[in-house]
Amino acid sequence: AWSVDDAVRVLLLAALPVRGAALAAVVSRLYRIGGGPERRAVLRSLSLLEAVGDLGDLGLPLVEDALRCNDPRLIAAAVGPYGARRLGAHAFRQAVLKCVFVGVPLDLVSAVDERADAELDRMMADFAAERRAAGRALPPDVAAYLHTHRVSTEATA
Repeated sequence: AWSVDDAVRVLLLAALPVRGAALAAVVSRLYRIGGGPERRAVLRSLSLLEAVGDLGDLGLPLVEDALRCNDPRLIAAAVGPYGARRLGAHAFRQAVLKCVFVGVPLDLVSAVDERADAELDRMMADFAAERRAAGRALPPDVAAYLHTHRVSTEATA
């Protein structure tokens, strides 16, 4: 869920009077010097900045950085519409699995169903098999993903 603070930060970023590489430089600097809320706002703004600021792939390093952290709020923001469009197939699959591991609900991952493929299905099935082997419960959203994609939860090795 977005807070008023998030929305205001995103609108301020969208109002910056620069575009393209200059916009990417400003946004990257704000991301690097900002705390969690500022970083989350930058990540959430990328889709809008892509549309109004000619950002293109220039925001992708910020998404990749957020996906290396362990803050579920930043990870959730990184897998929003911009990340879902711009991440390559392998990176997107890894991002989905990272969400599963850190507890980011899959319904926060933009385009997860549209971008799902056989490899992501296999990865999710392997995750389910590992959880089952460890005697641990499967998160409900992972079970729903497996059901929706008709993925067998038998070991795939």
